[in-house]
Amino acid sequence: MSQKDKDIQMQQRILNGDQIAFREFYHAHQKWFFLTCLRYVNNRADAQDLLQDAFVAIHRDLKQFNADKGELKYWARKVVVNVCLQKLRKKSPLNAFEELSEIKETLTTTTNAIDNLSMKELLALIVRLPKGYRTIFNLYVIDGYNHREIAELLGISSNTSKTQLMKARKLLQSKIGTTEQITRKEHI
Repeated sequence: MSQKDKDIQMQQRILNGDQIAFREFYHAHQKWFFLTCLRYVNNRADAQDLLQDAFVAIHRDLKQFNADKGELKYWARKVVVNVCLQKLRKKSPLNAFEELSEIKETLTTTTNAIDNLSMKELLALIVRLPKGYRTIFNLYVIDGYNHREIAELLGISSNTSKTQLMKARKLLQSKIGTTEQITRKEHI
């Protein structure tokens, strides 16, 4: 059975009220979707709340899934991202991006610094970015949106998206250069 057929079958089972099917879908994707939520907020409790809201939205909007346009898990992941963005908009407008003062100390990044980071450490660096930088970085680098799509989602210009991404990358690069110091301090 093709993935498309599996997705259609899962969609139909859930739409027909099969709670076991939805539970299977939940358990198959909860970790991946939780990590997505965690990238948009900076604590586990908020990410868990977002995850629950996202699964409610997935269940509610499942009839909109079209297997001809892609896989169910990727459609659902877009729902998760949209739930995260809605939450961020409610907290404060995303177009009021935080501005960082220029970094006075220039730090160099070794070529293998990224290789020395675990996924947990990298995620910890991403969630410490200012909200605007973090949101744009997640949407562009990890979730695969282009700057035009990001601009539409967030109600900003494409140039603002590009600038925020550039600043996010620059800040992450400086933090990666200091990761060993940060890690040692956190373990003390």
